[in-house]
Amino acid sequence: MTAPDDEPIPQDDAPAAEPLPQQEEYWRAPARFGSIPVDDEPKGWDRYRGFRKHYPRIDLPTQIIERVELGAPDLEPNRLIWGDCLHVMRQLPSRSLDLIYIDPPFFSGRDYNIIWGDNNERRSFPDTWEGGMDGYLIYLNARLYEMKRLLKPTGSIYVHCDWHASHYIKVEMDKIFGADNFRNEIAWCYRGMPSGSRKWQAKHDTLFFYSKSSTYTFHVLRGELTEGSRRTYESAMRRGYNANNSRMMVTIFDEEKYRAAVKEGKIPSGMRESYFNDQGAPLGSWWEDIKILGGPHNKERIGYPTQKPEALLERIIKASSNAGDVVADFFIGGGTTAAVAQRLGRRFIACDQSRVAIAVTSERLKQAAVVRAMETEPYPDFIIEQWGIYEADRLSKTPPDGFREFVLRAYRARSSSEYDGIHGWHNRLPVWVGDAALDSQASAADVQAFANAIRRTTEYQQADLRDGVMLAWGFDRGAREAARELREREHIDVNFVRLRQLSIGDDDFREHIVGSSTDKADYSDFLTFVKPPIVSVGYKALGGRAVTLDAGDSVVVNPGAKIVNVQWDFAYDGIRFAATPGYSLQRDKDKKPQKQVTHKFGRTGKIRVACRVQDSGGGEGIWAGEVEVK
Repeated sequence: MTAPDDEPIPQDDAPAAEPLPQQEEYWRAPARFGSIPVDDEPKGWDRYRGFRKHYPRIDLPTQIIERVELGAPDLEPNRLIWGDCLHVMRQLPSRSLDLIYIDPPFFSGRDYNIIWGDNNERRSFPDTWEGGMDGYLIYLNARLYEMKRLLKPTGSIYVHCDWHASHYIKVEMDKIFGADNFRNEIAWCYRGMPSGSRKWQAKHDTLFFYSKSSTYTFHVLRGELTEGSRRTYESAMRRGYNANNSRMMVTIFDEEKYRAAVKEGKIPSGMRESYFNDQGAPLGSWWEDIKILGGPHNKERIGYPTQKPEALLERIIKASSNAGDVVADFFIGGGTTAAVAQRLGRRFIACDQSRVAIAVTSERLKQAAVVRAMETEPYPDFIIEQWGIYEADRLSKTPPDGFREFVLRAYRARSSSEYDGIHGWHNRLPVWVGDAALDSQASAADVQAFANAIRRTTEYQQADLRDGVMLAWGFDRGAREAARELREREHIDVNFVRLRQLSIGDDDFREHIVGSSTDKADYSDFLTFVKPPIVSVGYKALGGRAVTLDAGDSVVVNPGAKIVNVQWDFAYDGIRFAATPGYSLQRDKDKKPQKQVTHKFGRTGKIRVACRVQDSGGGEGIWAGEVEVK
C-alpha cells in the first residue's frame, strides 16, 4: 500500500508502518466458523491511505516534562505520556510491546466518557460518536491497527468493553488480528446496586483476548483449591483411576506432571498423591472472584469513576507477560495498569489524552514507590512526556540545541550543521531557528546572517536555491523590514533571497504541521503552547493541628480554560511534589473541583506545603509555602 503524493512524508526516524497482509486471505474465517456475513475490511479502512483517510498522520515530538526518580537511575525509565494515543502510537517502533490492555471509552454516551473535564476530552468525544456505531468503530479500529503493529509476534492484547458495543468490537478485532488469533471472551462478573429497569441486570464486562500469532506468552493461573475439589479427589482415590474421567481429573492435578505420567504409562489403576495439585483448577474465562471497587473507603480508590481493581490487571499481566516485558495501556485513566505493571516488575508505557489522568497516575506511581522502597529494591524511574500540547515556559528554558531540535522536528525538518548559520532543512529549504526565550525576537542582523548563509550554499551558487524559512517566537520591526528588502531585490539581480518568517505556534506554523487534509475539530489545537495557571493559596489555622487551605483565588491563563483538578502535598520537600493520599480528585457537592480543604497535621509549628492545579487547557501550576500549625 502506498500513500498518494499529497500524503506527508514520515520522518526518517519514524517507525515503519506494518502493512496489513492480503485482506481476503488474512481475514478469511476458519473453516469451523463457516460463512460470516461481515465486510472484508475493518470499518474505516481505505486500501490506499489506511486509517489516515480519517486520521491523517501528524509527526510531532514529545516534550519531556519531568523524570521522576524512584531510586534506580541506571535502569531504563518507564514512560507516561499525555497526548492522543493514536498519534503517540504512530511514533513508537513496531514490534516493541509484549502486552497491551486497554479500557477504551465504552459506547455509552459522550457525556459519560468526559471524566476529567479536559478540553481534549470535550473536543475528541463528539467526533468519536459522530455517525453512531460506525464512527465509534472507526475511532477504535484506527487505534487497534496501531496496537497490532506495536505488538511483538509473541504479544497479546486484552480489550475491555461492555454490552454497548462488545459484539461489534469482536467482529472488527477478528478482521484486524485474524479470527484464528482469537483466544478468549472473558466475562468479568460483579455485583452492584440494581438499576430497577425492566430487564435482566447487566452485571458483567467483557474482555476480548487476542494474540499477535499462534506463538504467544501465556502462563496457566490456578484458582484456590475448593473443598469440592478435595472431595472429588478423595472420591476418585476410593473408586480408583478410570480413564474415562481423566479429563475431569486433570483440573485437580499438576497438569504437566499428570499428562507426562499418563503418556508414559506410570498411572495404572489408582490415583497417586504426588500428582495432586494443591493450587486448584486452572482458571477459566468466567471471573467471579474479582470484586469491583466499593465505596470511597476502599483503599485502592483514588476518585476515578471507572477505576478497575488491581486484582483484575494482576491476573492479566501475570498470565500474558514475563518479568521485564513491556506492558502498555493507551487509555490509562486512573493508572491501574501502570501501577500493577510497576509492582510486578514489568516495564510500561502508559498514555492518556487527559492531563489530569497523567497527573493522577504519576502520584499513584510515586506513592507505590515510597512503600516499595521501605520493603525491597526501588522501582525504575519514569518520565512524563507531552505530545501535541506543550509547556511554553518549560520549553523556553531548554538548552539552545535541544530547543532547535524540538522546533525542527515539529516543523518536519531535519537538523544539519553542514553550513554555518543554517540549522536544518525542510526538504530542500534551509531553516533557521531563533532563541528559546519566550520574549526573544529575531532581528535584522539575524535576517542578514541567514541570507548570507544561504548565499554560501552550493545550491545557491548553482542558482537552484533562493528561499529560506525563519522560525522564532517573534520578529521585530527591523527583521520584517530586512526581509521585505530582500524580497524587493528579486527583480534587480539574481542575488536575492526570499525568506518566510513564521512565529512558532501561530496559525501558519500550525497549518504547515496539521495541513489542510482534515477539518476535524480535534486536529485544530495540535501544536499548542500552554502556560501554567497562577496558583494562589490562603490558609487559616483552626487549632488542634487542623488548617484550612483555599486555592480559590488561583487564576487560569490559558484562553477558555478552567480549573479541573487541585492536588495538595502536606509534606512538601521543596524538590518533588507528591500528593498526599486522599487529596486529589476531590469534588464538591456540585461535582466541581474542590479548591478548599481542611487537613489535620501530625505536629505543630511551621510546615512547608504545596498545591498543584491543572486546568482544562493543559496548564499545570504549583504553589509552595509555609503554614503555621497550632
